[in-house]
Amino acid sequence: MLKNITNLGDAALYCDFGDKVNIETNSVVIKYFNQIRSLRIDGILNLTPSYNKLIISFDLNLTSSEKLIKIIKNVNTNEKLNIDKKIIEIPICLKDEFSLDLDRLVANLKLNKSAIFKTFLSKNYFCYMTGFIAGMPFLGDISNDLRFRRLDTPRVKVPKGSVGVTEQFCNIYSFESPGGWNIIGRTPFKIFDRDNENKPSLINPGDYVKFYEIDSNEYSKLND
Repeated sequence: MLKNITNLGDAALYCDFGDKVNIETNSVVIKYFNQIRSLRIDGILNLTPSYNKLIISFDLNLTSSEKLIKIIKNVNTNEKLNIDKKIIEIPICLKDEFSLDLDRLVANLKLNKSAIFKTFLSKNYFCYMTGFIAGMPFLGDISNDLRFRRLDTPRVKVPKGSVGVTEQFCNIYSFESPGGWNIIGRTPFKIFDRDNENKPSLINPGDYVKFYEIDSNEYSKLND
């Protein structure tokens, strides 16, 4: 349920759905995101969903916060959530050259490498949101056995395609970027394609992701 709507500066609204981070809450956020987007409201510039929040940016010359708040409050929360629950299969290479923080996880989780990989690959992960860098998916929820804090000192550069885990989430670095997640592998897939105007992001909020292991040769072929 939508808890509160407040102004965020003079040209944005902050829609608060509570503090819980789970699929149920996030599904409501995505529902509002999809329904508001489908209305094609004149003046809305951007919709930014997160785990349990939705930010709506707008043009003051075309609309106002008062008008938008009325529309948002009238969104039918009883309407069945219309999300295309796709399962997107993502290859991941788990060789040592790509598993940059595996030894750290082994030492702290008290699991061997095989157990970590088996546990990680056994689940489908729900995409709560994308962000930080373009197209980066925040995927949950990883097994309790694999949850661990971020690096004490973030890397200046994390290679594009790296798959990281921290706390209850995993992610995929869509571009080379600074970052502090524990890197356990890398995918050759392009997660964000800036040249694809219709669908730049391979993974979108509401999708599910299933990782499957590939070897170095397959990685090289798919990365060509």
